[in-house]
Amino acid sequence: MEKDYYKILGVSRDASEDEIKKAFRKLAHQYHPDKKGGDEKRFKEINEAYQILSNREKKAQYDKFGRVFDGQQGFGGFSAGGGSSSGWDFGQGFGGFDFNDFGDMGDIFEAFFDGMGIRQKRKTYKRGSDIEIVQEITLEESFRGVEKQIKYKTDVKCQRCGGIGHDPKAGTNKCEICDGKGEIKETRNTFFGSFSQIKTCAKCHGIGEIPNKICEVCKGTGRVKGEKEIMLKILSGISDGQMIKVNGGGESGERGAEDGDLFIRVRVKPHDVFQRKGDDLIIKKEISLLDLLLISADNKKLEVRTISGRNINIEIPPDFDLSKPLKVSGEGMPHFNRFGKGDLYIEFKVKTPRKINSKIKKLLDDLKKELDQ
Repeated sequence: MEKDYYKILGVSRDASEDEIKKAFRKLAHQYHPDKKGGDEKRFKEINEAYQILSNREKKAQYDKFGRVFDGQQGFGGFSAGGGSSSGWDFGQGFGGFDFNDFGDMGDIFEAFFDGMGIRQKRKTYKRGSDIEIVQEITLEESFRGVEKQIKYKTDVKCQRCGGIGHDPKAGTNKCEICDGKGEIKETRNTFFGSFSQIKTCAKCHGIGEIPNKICEVCKGTGRVKGEKEIMLKILSGISDGQMIKVNGGGESGERGAEDGDLFIRVRVKPHDVFQRKGDDLIIKKEISLLDLLLISADNKKLEVRTISGRNINIEIPPDFDLSKPLKVSGEGMPHFNRFGKGDLYIEFKVKTPRKINSKIKKLLDDLKKELDQ
């Protein structure tokens, strides 16, 4: 006995497409198997009826002969639980429920969520893009920390309309294209069946309303080309290449949407005197052989200027190997975001006399004999 699809959906034989769809949504929501009191068998039957009566060609066959001859009463030719000729398998759905028996999945989900009050009008706004800029600082600024006034060009909020893109006093009207929902449903019929897709309404940009008076300055986008200015605080010890994020410092969003973020890449200029390695500093110190001997003889100290700008006196230990760097603890760069500092390493370059005459040679010979003793 052939099924009476009109009776299953509770509609008359001359019901319109909208009436058939409305009846399907109501019943699909009522008997959905994942709902309390749902009925899987009844739900499949309702969907089968809808797949026939919502398709003009199948409906015409059914009205004339009382049945459909192409056998496609499932998901566009996919048989229940048996996969398809293409080898695709959509598997199990909610709670082990097999969705392979159904046609337009968009209508099923829409009916289920609409009835639960979950589905709402979706407003789509275009968030502003993120921006990356480079800020150059000196090694001394990295050592101390510094504040920089930064200006950069980007899209900024329109001052005329306050960023909303229209005159709020003029009011708005409901978008006729999407009926105020801010989105439209597109259905495509393919070899595998009907597929539905929800897309943002291009007319109202997802707002659901059409302004009566568009802003003349920004042409409705809510933003214009301009310049932003911020005060950037760079903490001491920051390294070359580190990024600083400024929330909301990027491009302004469209029609009042969220601003993008600003990412600042710090570049530390190379220094003429100091070489940085992590939080340690390296300095090359040229010293003459005579000065070295006098320092050792008189227990004098070597004066060195640090990155902080102050001079310190360094003692060269006896028997120190000048081919190795001399470590000065705590005179390097500050550790970023924590206490303490790195170290300073002094690399010596001993400079010998250009020319040694007979008198100097005799003195050096006497000095060598004295040292040997």
